[in-house]
Amino acid sequence: MNIEVFGCMLLRPAPRAPEPLWREVWQVRYTSNGPMDRAQVEKISKALADATRLRIFEAISATKHMNCGEIVSMRGVTPATVSHHLKILSEAGLIGCRREGQFVYSQAVPETIDAYTRALTKMTSSKKTARRR
Repeated sequence: MNIEVFGCMLLRPAPRAPEPLWREVWQVRYTSNGPMDRAQVEKISKALADATRLRIFEAISATKHMNCGEIVSMRGVTPATVSHHLKILSEAGLIGCRREGQFVYSQAVPETIDAYTRALTKMTSSKKTARRR
């Protein structure tokens, strides 16, 4: 690499092309092959019980990914409120968040919803079996 100095300016060759803004690799995934435990079911249920969080989750699920600014403009809530709701959804494993520069992108984690649905189905089917006895 050649570096040339002109007065006070330091000129360097152009940097390599930046990496794509979006990668398909996500940090948060529900990967357990076993059944979801009751604590996780409760956490997801509480996360989806709030109407604003549910709307935010629906918006994220309907697209490939969204950043906080896009959610704020769609829902008419403050950035701090959106950030709070995204944190709760992320802690429940419903969304994965990834920082790219100054932006934080969120994407739904379908594996968590699938596991949650299976857990609820198992809970309701075991209750019906117990009632029949």
